[in-house]
Amino acid sequence: MSAVVLSPDTPPTSSIGDAAPLLRWIIFTGACAFAAVLLWHYGLVRLMVASDRTYISSVIGVLYIGASLHCLWRTIIVGREGDAGRRAAREIAASDVNFAALGQDRLPTGLVADHIRDLVRKAQTQGVGRLDQTVLLRSLADRLRGSNGFGSFASDTLIKLGLLGTIIGFIIMLAPIAGLDATDRSLMKSSIGLMGDGMAVVMYTTLAGLVGSILLKIQYYMLDAATARVFSQAVRLTETHVVPALERHDA
Repeated sequence: MSAVVLSPDTPPTSSIGDAAPLLRWIIFTGACAFAAVLLWHYGLVRLMVASDRTYISSVIGVLYIGASLHCLWRTIIVGREGDAGRRAAREIAASDVNFAALGQDRLPTGLVADHIRDLVRKAQTQGVGRLDQTVLLRSLADRLRGSNGFGSFASDTLIKLGLLGTIIGFIIMLAPIAGLDATDRSLMKSSIGLMGDGMAVVMYTTLAGLVGSILLKIQYYMLDAATARVFSQAVRLTETHVVPALERHDA
C-alpha cells in the first residue's frame, strides 16, 4: 500500500487535559480523607478499632486503601492514554501521518495509535473492500479497561467482610445466652458485657463494609467513565477519518 495521508479537515480534538480523571480522583479522595480526619479527631475511628474484637473493620480499612491506590494507578494510565489519543488526532489533523510507514509514522505511543496501526495492517492484508473494525474495537476496549474489573471484586469483598463480621458479632452476642443464670448477678453482668461487645462487632464491621464498598464504587465509576470517554474518542476518530481514508485509497 502506498502512502495514505489524511486531509487537514479533521476537526480539533477536545482540549481537556489528561489530568482531568486524576483531578477528580484527588478531589474525591481528599474529601474522604478530610472526613476520616474529622472522625479520628472526635475519637470515632479509635472507638471502632478498640470495640471491634475481630479486627475485621481494620482489615476492611486496609483493603480499601489498597484498592484506592490501584484505582489511582489505573486513573493515571487511562489519563495518559486519553492524552496520547488526543495527540494522535492532532497529528492526523495536521496531515503528518503517513500510513505506509508502519512503525515509522508520527503517531505517539499508546493504545489508540496501536489500534490505528492495526487498522492499516488489516487494510493492507485484506485489500479492496469495506474495512470492518468491530473485532479490533473489542480488543481496544478490553485493553483500555485493563484491570478496572478489580474494583467490582474489591467492592464485593468489602461487603462480604462486613457481613462476615455481622455473623461473628451475632455469635459473640448470643453465645452467653446458653449458659445464662438469672440468679447469678455476676454472670448476668458478664453476659451483658459480652452481648454488648458482640453488638459492637456487628455494627462497626457492617458500617465499615458498606461505607468502604460505596466509596470504592464511586471511585471506579469515575475510572470507568474516563475509560469510556477515551474509547469513544478512539471510535469517533477512526470511524470518521481513518477508516474512510483507508477505504478511499483502496477503492
